[in-house]
Amino acid sequence: MPKIKTNRIKYPTGWELIEPTLRELEAKMREAENDPHDGKRKCETLWPIFRIAHQKSRYIYDLYHRRSEISKELYEFCLDQGYADRNLIAKWKKPRDHNFATTCVCRVPKHLREEKVIECVHCGCGGCASGD
Repeated sequence: MPKIKTNRIKYPTGWELIEPTLRELEAKMREAENDPHDGKRKCETLWPIFRIAHQKSRYIYDLYHRRSEISKELYEFCLDQGYADRNLIAKWKKPRDHNFATTCVCRVPKHLREEKVIECVHCGCGGCASGD
C-alpha cells in the first residue's frame, strides 16, 4: 500500500501528471478491499484486488519501459513508495510466464485451449488473449 502523502516527501518532477490516475486506482483498491465476499470462493474474493494491483503496476511499467514518458527518478520513487510492485514488474520484463504449459490461461488463444471452461487462478480471467 502506498505511503500517506505528507509535506516531508519531495515528489519528483512529473508526479503531478500521474498522481490523478494513481489516486483513482487507490480508491478502486479500497472499494475492492471493502466489498462483501459472501458466497464467493476464497480465491474469487482476491481477484479484483489482484487486478487493480496489476493495473497500477502495469500503468507505471508502461509509462517507463514502453512509452518512456516518466523519468527514472519518478519510476524509482513510485517503486520505493509502494505505488507499483517491483517484483511483478521484474517478472514482466522477463519473456516467460508461468501457468498452463509455461503460459497463463490469460495469454493462451482459445483455439489452443481445451473445450472446457478454464479460469485463471490468479486473476479470474477466462482468457483474454489478443488474437482470439
